[in-house]
Amino acid sequence: MPKAITSIRAGIIGTGFIGPAHIEALKRLGVQVTAIVDNERAKIVADKWGVPTAITDLDHKKLVTHPEVDVVHIASPNKLHAQHAADALKAGKHVICEKPLAMTSKETAQLVKLSEARPGQVFAVNYNLRFYPAVLQMRAAVQRGDFGEIFHVNGSYMQDWLLKDTDYNWRLLPNEGGALRAVSDIGTHWMDAASFILGAKISEVYAQLETLHKTRKRPLGEVQTYSKAGQEMKYATYPVETEDYAAVLLRWGSGVFGSVNVSQVAAGRKNCLRLEIYGSKKSACWNSEEPNSIQYGSRDGANELSLRGSPGFMDDVAGFTDYPGGHAEGFPDAFKMNMRAIYTAISTGKKGAIPFASVEDGHHEVKVCDAILKSSKTRKWVKV
Repeated sequence: MPKAITSIRAGIIGTGFIGPAHIEALKRLGVQVTAIVDNERAKIVADKWGVPTAITDLDHKKLVTHPEVDVVHIASPNKLHAQHAADALKAGKHVICEKPLAMTSKETAQLVKLSEARPGQVFAVNYNLRFYPAVLQMRAAVQRGDFGEIFHVNGSYMQDWLLKDTDYNWRLLPNEGGALRAVSDIGTHWMDAASFILGAKISEVYAQLETLHKTRKRPLGEVQTYSKAGQEMKYATYPVETEDYAAVLLRWGSGVFGSVNVSQVAAGRKNCLRLEIYGSKKSACWNSEEPNSIQYGSRDGANELSLRGSPGFMDDVAGFTDYPGGHAEGFPDAFKMNMRAIYTAISTGKKGAIPFASVEDGHHEVKVCDAILKSSKTRKWVKV
C-alpha cells in the first residue's frame, strides 16, 4: 500500500537560491525536511525554515547517510553534482538533482548505470518547467494532433543578471559550472520543455556561442546579484571562457526543426522564456513571464488567448493546477507540482506514471550540451 508523501523525509544539499526553493515546495506539500548541509549558511537557512538538523562543515556524506533522510535533494554547484548523486544512490536514497546532472556526459553515463542497478530508487532531475500548466496543455495538444503536422519550434530564454562586467557568480568559471554556461544553466530548461511538449529528443544541433564580455571584474569580497552601481568594491580582472549568448539550430528525432536563442546579458529580461510551436493547422506561443496564458494563432480564423482555468485549458492539466482561473500560478507552483509528481512516484513505486525528468533525460541534456560545444568549435551540424 502506498505511503503518504508526508511520511517521506528529505535532506537538502546547498543553500543558494535553489536550495530554499526546494524546501518551500516540500513544505507546501507537507513533506518533512529533516536536514540541510552547506557551510555556516546551513544554520541560517535551517532556522528560517524550521529544519531540525543543520550540517555546517560541507560534509555531504553526513546527510546522505543520515537515518532520517529518505530523499536527497542536490542543489550544490554543478561540479559537485556527480559525486553527491553517486554517494546518495550508494547510500540507498532517492535522488532529486538540479540541472545540469553533471559536468560531463561521461559522469552522467556513470550515474545512469548506478541508477539502473538500483531500480527501487527514484532518480529525478529538476526540470520543473515541465509542470507549468501551459507546458502540459501544449504537450496534450501535440499528442492529440491539434496543431496538425509540426513544422518548426522556436523560442528564447533571456536574462540580464550577468549584463554588467562586474556581475559575478561561480557559474562564470568553467571549473565550477562547466564549459557551457548560458546554454547549460537556462538553455537546457528550454530544450527540455520543448522536447517534453514534442515527445521527442534532440538528435542534432548547430550552434553559435558568443562571449560578449571577454574579460570581467571579480569582486574581492562578497557581492549580491543585481548590486547597485557605485558601491565601494575592489575588483580583480579575469578572462571569461564561457558564453554570454548562444544561437542554436535544432533537429528532433521526430523530424521537427527548430531554433533557440539564449542570453544572460539581455537588459530588462529577468527570466523570460518564450516557446512557440508552428503546425499545419495552428500555432501556440507561451511566455514564462505570463505563465497562465497561451496564445494560439490561426491563418483562417481569429487568433485566440487561452487562460488557465477556462474551457480548453482545464481537463488536460487536471492534477497539476490547484487554484481557480484568475488566481495566478507560476514558478513556485510548477516547482511544487514537480515535487508532488516525484514524491508520488516514490510513495507508489510507479516511476513511469508521471512525466518528471529522469536521470536518462538529464544524461541526454548533457549530451546535447556536448554536441552544442563541439558544433560551436567546428561550425558544423553535430549529432547528439
